[in-house]
Amino acid sequence: MKFEESKVLQHLPKQFFASLVAKVNAKAASGADVINLGQGNPDQPTPDFIVKAMQQATADPTDHKYSQFRGMPRLKQAAADFYKREYGVTLDPEKEVAILGGSKIGLVELPFALLNPGDTMLLPDPGYPDYLSGVALAQVKLELMSLSSANQYLPDYQQLDPKVVERAKLMYLNYPHNPTGAVATPKFYEETVQFAKEHHIGVVQDFAYGAIGFNGKRPVSFMQTPGAKDVGIETYTLSKSYNMAGWRIGFAVGNADMIEAINLIQDHLFVSVFPAIQDAAVAALNSDQSSVKSLVALYQKRRDDFYAAARKIGWEPYPSGGAFYAWMPVPKGYTSEQFADVLLDKAAVAVAPGNGFGKSGEGYVRVGLLIDEPRFTEACERIGKLGLF
Repeated sequence: MKFEESKVLQHLPKQFFASLVAKVNAKAASGADVINLGQGNPDQPTPDFIVKAMQQATADPTDHKYSQFRGMPRLKQAAADFYKREYGVTLDPEKEVAILGGSKIGLVELPFALLNPGDTMLLPDPGYPDYLSGVALAQVKLELMSLSSANQYLPDYQQLDPKVVERAKLMYLNYPHNPTGAVATPKFYEETVQFAKEHHIGVVQDFAYGAIGFNGKRPVSFMQTPGAKDVGIETYTLSKSYNMAGWRIGFAVGNADMIEAINLIQDHLFVSVFPAIQDAAVAALNSDQSSVKSLVALYQKRRDDFYAAARKIGWEPYPSGGAFYAWMPVPKGYTSEQFADVLLDKAAVAVAPGNGFGKSGEGYVRVGLLIDEPRFTEACERIGKLGLF
């Protein structure tokens, strides 16, 4: 017997990162010494105190049972305490915090939870490709907000089509921004709250890289903006802040109605997250954050080292303010994908083509700051020998 995938699955977007990994693996399999700058997977180990908290929790028989459907109260309290301590934001842990098995789950399931088939949502372009998965699965309509360096990769709400704005019911933001490393300002978030209230649009701010800011400037939380909880939520993941990408744990905070919608859909999809992982997350959030500060310092050094090596070959970066990426222009005569293919084929250097993040990403490639300085220098030396700059 042969079974066909549903029409919904047949209309899912191509998984960009899976395709990228396949290309890199094929080059490495040929025997090439590939310097992989295309990944977004943290390369440092999870801090030891978090690992030990997990080890202790796994030995506790009470953690072997089903988790509470909507997450353990102590993790929701830890998330609320974290936002109060780090951002000065007061949250009700029961009504304004939802536990997620990684923030990607929340970002993909939210269109199901808040929209009906045929409704319209706004997404940033360029942006995280997996946002598109939620669009396809929920069978909603998509309108893109084109971002450019001229406006620091922030949406210009005045330039959006009024007819599109009138139809829109949900909007995603992501700062610090993947793939560009752009950061939002308090003024922009104030404009966002005003725009959302005026047009009755729910806001979802993806704060995956919230801990990672450069030159002593800490990224701003959307929740710090007056009125933010009236219009939206913010999703936070422990993947980047604590090198816990494989652990799959995060949370959403903010508007109580949106949080309830997340909890309701997750009541039907999951039985929350393995309790021991939640205990480890509590240890991370309640810590003194010294491990995070050390990690940010490492990414700052890597960014500066890569920028210096790139500039030596005439390759000038877009100035990143956060996240762990460098957003690099493509030389004249190449598309993003062509340039990425040339680097992989001729220099055995892997980068992520900008057009994989949306039409407005064309003309750039994304470099992950997830290797140490000697390999950055070697990568730029290999690229320099191609004579493209």
